[in-house]
Amino acid sequence: QVQLVESGGGLVQAGGSLRLSCVASGGTLSFLDIDWYRQAPGKQREWVSSISRGRNANYAGSVVGRFTISRDNAKNTVYLQMNSLKPEDTAVYYCNYQHGGVYDSWGQGTQVTVSS
Repeated sequence: QVQLVESGGGLVQAGGSLRLSCVASGGTLSFLDIDWYRQAPGKQREWVSSISRGRNANYAGSVVGRFTISRDNAKNTVYLQMNSLKPEDTAVYYCNYQHGGVYDSWGQGTQVTVSS
């Protein structure tokens, strides 16, 4: 079964950029539609962006025009480029995929902190 590991988070000032990576192991990521979610302290996990096997991308309204999702199947990796970051983007970011309509177990995620 494919396992995903997130990385690339960190502390950045408002207006800055980060690129998150979601690396797959145990199988190929190329056949999967990948979703990015985030969870801020005290809030529910929310969907951020998705990329299909055919590279169709979708974004939550709060990140449209600032975040870009992409995939490099040769590297078994999906990226989330985050520009013009805002303090409200502070959260733990997770990537995941659905198998039979159910998400695989959630990983540890990667912390993104945006200071004002």
